[in-house]
Amino acid sequence: VQLQASGGGIVQAGDSLRLSCVASGDTFSSYGVGWFRQAPGKEREIVGAIDSRTGSTYYQDSVEGRFTISRDNAENTVYLQINSLKPEDTAVYYCAASKSRWLILNVNDYSFWGQGTLVTVSS
Repeated sequence: VQLQASGGGIVQAGDSLRLSCVASGDTFSSYGVGWFRQAPGKEREIVGAIDSRTGSTYYQDSVEGRFTISRDNAENTVYLQINSLKPEDTAVYYCAASKSRWLILNVNDYSFWGQGTLVTVSS
């Protein structure tokens, strides 16, 4: 499966963005999907994930309540809705997919990656 992430941009603190991860080459509904981010000089970290069985989600504590992951299987797309953006959310955001149908939280367990989309939040 190939992934294409988009939707990043330059925004102000408090704004919202919706990132999209569009899949091609396979049926996306059978993949677990994670959203990650990597800020300059920092390691890539998971911000959230969604499984393929029930739509169950996981969020990192720092984004809980502000970030929402959803999927539209008909469109082969997974979304990351980001509200109340903070300067510390500035990073390149990546989507990733795993053939496992369960929630996958470890970056090393994802086999397929999108190219990343940059989110810059100014104060």
